[in-house]
Amino acid sequence: MTKKRRTHGSQGRQAGKKSVQMGAVRIIGGDWRGRKLPVLDAQGLRPTSDRVRETLFNWLQFDVAGAHCLDVFAGSGGLGFEALSRGAAAVTFLELSKSNAEQLKQNVATLQAKNAEVVQADSLVWLEQPARQPFDVVFLDPPFHQGLMQPAVDKLFAGQYLKNDQAWLYLEQEKALDWPTLPDGWGCHREKTTPEVRYGLFCISGH
Repeated sequence: MTKKRRTHGSQGRQAGKKSVQMGAVRIIGGDWRGRKLPVLDAQGLRPTSDRVRETLFNWLQFDVAGAHCLDVFAGSGGLGFEALSRGAAAVTFLELSKSNAEQLKQNVATLQAKNAEVVQADSLVWLEQPARQPFDVVFLDPPFHQGLMQPAVDKLFAGQYLKNDQAWLYLEQEKALDWPTLPDGWGCHREKTTPEVRYGLFCISGH
């Protein structure tokens, strides 16, 4: 999943036209394996690496197919698109930046992913409303160094966005930070680190 902030992609004007640098995120498994999707090369946008996504979806290999997923702070949408490629029933992408959200919508159209919804909104504000239905898998990978993880976790549980006895919650954050506080009964199922990132999969104990 991926990062973003309230800034847009690097832009410049030449001959009266807007120039936006582009990067790409590669889907590593499932029906769209190997497909590269364009993403804006925006400040603060930090797609989850191929290696981390591969590890995560190995952990989730028996739980993604048919799952309803929420990609919070979606950014490039790498986590959500990976889930769709591997058979998720539906994915909702939350993205603050209008430019990033428009790119997500273009990538949804390119893939003809009719089970994907892109919502341009502040994730913390959007999560304040009660969930219309709980999700099976939630990806939470907020922009670094902005103190967003604990507030987002608190709102997820307050709004009942997770199927309490079945859901998986993926967290990705700065390596040096402690995990956020989760409700009683929730714990870390698996976790790993890279030189910069700590990531883990959480569930109710005994899941």
